[in-house]
Amino acid sequence: MYQRGPDRDRFVIGETSDTPGRGDPSVPVRLPFDLPRGPDGTALIGDPRNDENLVVAQTHLAFLRFHNQVVTELKAGNIEPIEPGQVSSFEAARQLVIWHYHWIVLHDFLRRLIQPSVLDEVLQGGRKFFMYDREPFMPVEFSGATYRLGHSMVRASYDYNRVFTPKPGGVTPATLELLFLFSGGSGSVVPIPSDWIIDWRRFHDVDAAVTPGKSRKLDPFVVPPLTDLPEFRHEPDERLRSLTFRNLKRGVQLGLPSGQWVARHMGMTPLSPVELSTGRDGAAARANGFHVQTPLWYYILKEAKVQEDGLRLGQVGSRILAEVFAGLIQGDPSSFLNIYPHWKPTLPSATRDDFTMADLLNLTGDLNPVGAELTNGPEPDCQAPVVNHQPARRYRAAGGSSGQV
Repeated sequence: MYQRGPDRDRFVIGETSDTPGRGDPSVPVRLPFDLPRGPDGTALIGDPRNDENLVVAQTHLAFLRFHNQVVTELKAGNIEPIEPGQVSSFEAARQLVIWHYHWIVLHDFLRRLIQPSVLDEVLQGGRKFFMYDREPFMPVEFSGATYRLGHSMVRASYDYNRVFTPKPGGVTPATLELLFLFSGGSGSVVPIPSDWIIDWRRFHDVDAAVTPGKSRKLDPFVVPPLTDLPEFRHEPDERLRSLTFRNLKRGVQLGLPSGQWVARHMGMTPLSPVELSTGRDGAAARANGFHVQTPLWYYILKEAKVQEDGLRLGQVGSRILAEVFAGLIQGDPSSFLNIYPHWKPTLPSATRDDFTMADLLNLTGDLNPVGAELTNGPEPDCQAPVVNHQPARRYRAAGGSSGQV
């Protein structure tokens, strides 16, 4: 989100002053609900991939608004900076945001996705397999296989807001095709229409009256839309249109080891050929020899199904994710794991000394801008917020702000 910082990437920073402006969440005006964009619709964000589908884009936007809210609370004296005496509200907010984000990754996201005991082992006992000298890197076992687990969790459609929902009163479910269409990276509809603003209550546990949707369980399958990717429909070989085949092919191209090899390397007992032959995919696994020499991506998903009923990763997958995420955060010299290992979150939260994605969204507000019912009132503003920073900048992205992202 911050890229290299305001002094080196000024195009992301809006013009600022001491007068509250458009980007200040404390101002009682309609707030923007789309990413900051240039004249051609390109999102002015650190990583353009975060604009490839609408849910990810709205998540990135939530973090921009989170930063702005932290700035507002700092200036109001409602919260304290981590380091007393920090002059720049931007830098104080950035440190608070990054540390709380790292906490969310480790203690909210990872604890849901992997075996919690494995994370505790890594944080308390140290890493054993993901090692580096000075600069951390992205291991191919992580990027080319294990962290592609999300492809199995994706649903074909979502209960997105009161308009795009399979529930009574909705127009249509938010299909994957639509979620990719209403974005700048993969689609062409920007800024987003007001009825495509996300209802966070349907994705995170932020409202006791609303039950959020869940991802698919982890298993060696993907939903049908991912077996016929629109961007590859020109391929004469039908297999190349399938994300499953492309993941397996990529593993071969990267020279990834088998799941059995990784398990043994970690001192674990691999899944047996019998375990790998179970389920609806068992016959295909045997036909391709996957029950004895299993591609790592497939192994991670099968392990999750066999060992954890698809509710979280199994032992090998959990270890890889725990080591890589902890290692990448430890590779940041400014992270709390390096500066203050026993630090606990300080921002307002439902549970003392903890901070979750739900807490972040509650702090930011605007959980359901589209509303629960049709109204004749003004539509939510879909123009973009700007980054609130202390010194004034020449570039004016979408109106002034008073210290924010």
